[in-house]
Amino acid sequence: MDGRPPFLNLSDLGEDELASVIADLGREHVEGRSQRTFERRYMDLRRQTEARLRELFTGRGGKMQRSSPHYLVLGTSGWFQALSPTMRSVAIDLADLPAASTSITYPDSVVAMRCGVDFGLPDIEKPYHDQVYLLGELPDLIARYGLPDDQADEDYSGYEFREFEKFVEIQVWNDDVLDQVAL
Repeated sequence: MDGRPPFLNLSDLGEDELASVIADLGREHVEGRSQRTFERRYMDLRRQTEARLRELFTGRGGKMQRSSPHYLVLGTSGWFQALSPTMRSVAIDLADLPAASTSITYPDSVVAMRCGVDFGLPDIEKPYHDQVYLLGELPDLIARYGLPDDQADEDYSGYEFREFEKFVEIQVWNDDVLDQVAL
């Protein structure tokens, strides 16, 4: 968005820089340049989600070089693209992702890890929630559940409080993915 390079990660920032970036992202939302919301407790939710992701991924034998992953969306997502008029995308072939360092959640990790209930977000249990999948399991996952409906919302206000099954999220736990795109 707004000329920022891909793979910037809020979890990589120190507290002072994080506060400034969260404030900037909040301004973008208020000014209508982004539909994405970043409340003051967003990072608490993100950290809790990432801790659960790490626990499940390492429990499945996953290898991490980073404490927080780089996030990708499987395929294209009209819903994600419409979050901001300046949203850009990168394309990386699944075969180029490091299998040992790649996890998958169905859908978005915050929803799948079900940590949002502590933050006032809905908790809708699905059979694929509370699970981290490995890259090799992706074909079976899609065959079993299909792809979520990722169409853009007519109104994004309050999207975080509605059922949120919009895309399959891929997490890459090392920086090798950065070599796959021109930054």
